[in-house]
Amino acid sequence: MSKPIVFGTPLSTFVRTTRMVLMEKGVDYEHVDVGVLDGECHSPEHLARNPFGKVPVFEHDGLTLYETNAIVRYIDQVFEGSGLSPSDAKARARMNQIMSIHDSFGYSSIVLDVVAYYFFADFVGGQNEDRLVKGKQLASICLSEYERLMGESPYLAGYAVGLADFYIVPTYHYLSLTPAAEELLGPRELLAEWWGRMSERESVRATEPQFD
Repeated sequence: MSKPIVFGTPLSTFVRTTRMVLMEKGVDYEHVDVGVLDGECHSPEHLARNPFGKVPVFEHDGLTLYETNAIVRYIDQVFEGSGLSPSDAKARARMNQIMSIHDSFGYSSIVLDVVAYYFFADFVGGQNEDRLVKGKQLASICLSEYERLMGESPYLAGYAVGLADFYIVPTYHYLSLTPAAEELLGPRELLAEWWGRMSERESVRATEPQFD
Protein backbone atom coordinates (compact mmCIF):
# COMPACT_ATOMS: atom_id res chain seq x y z
CA MET A 1 0.00 0.00 0.00
CA SER A 2 1.13 3.55 -0.69
CA LYS A 3 2.04 5.92 2.12
CA PRO A 4 -1.03 7.95 3.17
CA ILE A 5 -0.98 11.74 2.92
CA VAL A 6 -2.64 14.18 5.32
CA PHE A 7 -3.27 17.68 3.98
CA GLY A 8 -3.86 20.45 6.51
CA THR A 9 -2.29 22.84 8.98
CA PRO A 10 -0.90 21.27 12.17
CA LEU A 11 -2.82 23.98 14.07
CA SER A 12 -6.12 22.37 13.07
CA THR A 13 -7.78 20.26 15.74
CA PHE A 14 -9.15 17.88 13.11
CA VAL A 15 -5.75 17.49 11.44
CA ARG A 16 -4.23 16.75 14.83
CA THR A 17 -6.86 14.08 15.49
CA THR A 18 -6.05 12.39 12.18
CA ARG A 19 -2.32 12.48 12.82
CA MET A 20 -2.70 11.06 16.35
CA VAL A 21 -4.80 8.17 15.07
CA LEU A 22 -2.21 7.38 12.40
CA MET A 23 0.55 7.40 15.01
CA GLU A 24 -1.44 5.18 17.38
CA LYS A 25 -1.84 2.67 14.55
CA GLY A 26 1.87 2.86 13.77
CA VAL A 27 1.32 4.19 10.24
CA ASP A 28 4.07 6.03 8.38
CA TYR A 29 2.45 8.99 6.61
CA GLU A 30 3.24 12.22 4.80
CA HIS A 31 1.95 15.53 6.16
CA VAL A 32 1.43 18.42 3.74
CA ASP A 33 0.81 21.76 5.45
CA VAL A 34 -2.23 23.61 4.06
CA GLY A 35 -2.96 26.88 5.85
CA VAL A 36 -6.40 27.84 7.09
CA LEU A 37 -5.88 31.23 8.74
CA ASP A 38 -4.14 32.51 5.59
CA GLY A 39 -6.80 31.13 3.24
CA GLU A 40 -4.59 28.55 1.55
CA CYS A 41 -7.35 25.97 2.09
CA HIS A 42 -9.43 27.88 -0.48
CA SER A 43 -6.80 27.65 -3.21
CA PRO A 44 -7.85 25.91 -6.45
CA GLU A 45 -5.41 23.09 -5.67
CA HIS A 46 -6.98 22.34 -2.30
CA LEU A 47 -10.56 22.89 -3.47
CA ALA A 48 -9.93 20.12 -5.99
CA ARG A 49 -9.38 17.84 -2.98
CA ASN A 50 -12.24 19.23 -0.88
CA PRO A 51 -14.76 21.61 -2.50
CA PHE A 52 -15.72 22.92 0.95
CA GLY A 53 -12.21 24.22 1.58
CA LYS A 54 -11.75 22.39 4.89
CA VAL A 55 -8.96 20.33 6.38
CA PRO A 56 -7.88 17.62 6.73
CA VAL A 57 -7.96 15.82 3.43
CA PHE A 58 -6.63 12.27 3.42
CA GLU A 59 -5.26 10.36 0.45
CA HIS A 60 -4.41 6.67 0.35
CA ASP A 61 -4.22 4.08 -2.43
CA GLY A 62 -6.23 6.18 -4.87
CA LEU A 63 -8.84 7.12 -2.26
CA THR A 64 -9.40 10.76 -1.30
CA LEU A 65 -11.36 11.40 1.87
CA TYR A 66 -12.47 14.48 3.75
CA GLU A 67 -14.50 14.72 6.99
CA THR A 68 -12.48 13.57 9.96
CA ASN A 69 -15.11 11.12 11.18
CA ALA A 70 -14.81 9.18 7.93
CA ILE A 71 -11.02 9.47 7.83
CA VAL A 72 -10.28 8.12 11.30
CA ARG A 73 -12.73 5.23 10.94
CA TYR A 74 -11.07 4.27 7.66
CA ILE A 75 -7.62 4.40 9.26
CA ASP A 76 -8.80 2.24 12.15
CA GLN A 77 -10.30 -0.35 9.83
CA VAL A 78 -7.61 -0.54 7.13
CA PHE A 79 -4.32 -0.39 9.01
CA GLU A 80 -2.89 -2.94 11.39
CA GLY A 81 -2.31 -2.21 15.05
CA SER A 82 -4.52 -2.01 18.10
CA GLY A 83 -8.14 -1.28 17.29
CA LEU A 84 -9.40 2.13 18.36
CA SER A 85 -13.11 1.29 18.31
CA PRO A 86 -14.71 -0.78 21.11
CA SER A 87 -15.94 -4.24 20.17
CA ASP A 88 -18.78 -3.96 22.68
CA ALA A 89 -21.88 -2.47 21.03
CA LYS A 90 -22.78 -0.20 23.94
CA ALA A 91 -19.25 1.17 24.29
CA ARG A 92 -19.06 1.71 20.52
CA ALA A 93 -22.36 3.57 20.61
CA ARG A 94 -20.99 5.78 23.37
CA MET A 95 -17.91 6.47 21.26
CA ASN A 96 -20.10 7.41 18.30
CA GLN A 97 -22.23 9.65 20.48
CA ILE A 98 -19.24 11.55 21.87
CA MET A 99 -17.80 12.06 18.38
CA SER A 100 -21.18 13.29 17.15
CA ILE A 101 -21.53 15.72 20.07
CA HIS A 102 -18.10 17.09 19.19
CA ASP A 103 -18.96 17.52 15.51
CA SER A 104 -22.40 19.02 16.15
CA PHE A 105 -21.73 21.22 19.19
CA GLY A 106 -18.29 20.82 20.77
CA TYR A 107 -16.00 22.11 18.05
CA SER A 108 -18.05 25.19 17.22
CA SER A 109 -18.63 26.24 20.83
CA ILE A 110 -15.16 25.47 22.20
CA VAL A 111 -12.94 26.43 19.26
CA LEU A 112 -14.91 28.94 17.19
CA ASP A 113 -16.70 30.70 20.05
CA VAL A 114 -14.34 30.48 23.03
CA VAL A 115 -10.81 29.74 21.84
CA ALA A 116 -11.09 32.00 18.80
CA TYR A 117 -12.21 34.91 21.00
CA TYR A 118 -8.81 34.89 22.69
CA PHE A 119 -6.43 33.68 19.99
CA PHE A 120 -7.71 34.27 16.44
CA ALA A 121 -10.71 36.58 16.66
CA ASP A 122 -10.17 38.07 13.19
CA PHE A 123 -10.78 34.65 11.66
CA VAL A 124 -14.33 34.58 13.07
CA GLY A 125 -15.23 38.22 12.49
CA GLY A 126 -13.72 39.82 15.61
CA GLN A 127 -14.28 39.55 19.36
CA ASN A 128 -17.96 39.24 20.18
CA GLU A 129 -18.91 39.13 23.86
CA ASP A 130 -22.36 37.67 23.21
CA ARG A 131 -20.86 34.88 21.15
CA LEU A 132 -18.32 34.18 23.89
CA VAL A 133 -21.03 33.92 26.55
CA LYS A 134 -23.21 31.64 24.45
CA GLY A 135 -20.18 29.58 23.46
CA LYS A 136 -19.23 29.04 27.09
CA GLN A 137 -22.76 27.89 27.89
CA LEU A 138 -22.81 25.31 25.10
CA ALA A 139 -19.21 24.27 25.75
CA SER A 140 -20.10 23.61 29.37
CA ILE A 141 -22.93 21.29 28.31
CA CYS A 142 -20.59 19.41 25.94
CA LEU A 143 -17.92 18.97 28.60
CA SER A 144 -20.51 17.80 31.11
CA GLU A 145 -21.75 15.21 28.64
CA TYR A 146 -18.25 13.98 27.86
CA GLU A 147 -17.68 13.48 31.57
CA ARG A 148 -21.09 11.87 32.17
CA LEU A 149 -20.69 9.46 29.27
CA MET A 150 -17.18 8.60 30.42
CA GLY A 151 -18.48 7.54 33.82
CA GLU A 152 -15.89 5.65 35.83
CA SER A 153 -13.93 4.51 32.76
CA PRO A 154 -10.34 5.72 32.33
CA TYR A 155 -11.09 6.75 28.75
CA LEU A 156 -14.07 8.43 27.16
CA ALA A 157 -15.59 5.29 25.68
CA GLY A 158 -14.35 2.55 27.94
CA TYR A 159 -11.26 0.93 29.39
CA ALA A 160 -9.08 1.26 26.28
CA VAL A 161 -8.04 4.41 24.47
CA GLY A 162 -10.04 5.01 21.30
CA LEU A 163 -11.20 7.36 18.57
CA ALA A 164 -13.36 9.43 20.92
CA ASP A 165 -10.32 10.34 23.02
CA PHE A 166 -8.35 11.59 20.03
CA TYR A 167 -11.38 13.54 18.87
CA ILE A 168 -11.54 15.51 22.11
CA VAL A 169 -7.83 15.95 22.91
CA PRO A 170 -7.18 18.92 20.54
CA THR A 171 -10.17 21.01 21.64
CA TYR A 172 -9.51 20.27 25.32
CA HIS A 173 -5.89 21.31 24.85
CA TYR A 174 -6.75 24.62 23.19
CA LEU A 175 -9.39 25.38 25.80
CA SER A 176 -6.86 24.71 28.58
CA LEU A 177 -4.71 27.55 27.21
CA THR A 178 -7.45 30.18 27.49
CA PRO A 179 -8.56 32.37 30.41
CA ALA A 180 -11.84 30.40 30.31
CA ALA A 181 -10.06 27.20 31.37
CA GLU A 182 -10.55 27.67 35.10
CA GLU A 183 -14.27 28.28 34.68
CA LEU A 184 -14.97 25.49 32.20
CA LEU A 185 -12.38 22.84 33.04
CA GLY A 186 -11.60 23.50 36.69
CA PRO A 187 -14.67 21.74 38.15
CA ARG A 188 -14.30 18.63 35.95
CA GLU A 189 -12.06 16.29 37.90
CA LEU A 190 -12.77 13.20 35.79
CA LEU A 191 -11.77 15.02 32.61
CA ALA A 192 -8.67 16.39 34.34
CA GLU A 193 -7.64 12.84 35.23
CA TRP A 194 -8.38 11.73 31.67
CA TRP A 195 -6.26 14.60 30.32
CA GLY A 196 -3.41 13.54 32.59
CA ARG A 197 -3.46 10.08 31.01
CA MET A 198 -3.81 11.34 27.46
CA SER A 199 -1.13 14.01 27.69
CA GLU A 200 1.47 11.34 28.44
CA ARG A 201 0.88 9.53 25.15
CA GLU A 202 3.55 9.93 22.48
CA SER A 203 0.99 10.69 19.77
CA VAL A 204 -0.42 13.55 21.84
CA ARG A 205 3.00 14.98 22.65
CA ALA A 206 4.34 14.68 19.10
CA THR A 207 1.39 16.51 17.51
CA GLU A 208 1.12 19.39 19.99
CA PRO A 209 0.78 22.59 17.91
CA GLN A 210 3.75 24.92 17.87
CA PHE A 211 3.03 28.65 17.77
CA ASP A 212 5.56 31.03 16.22
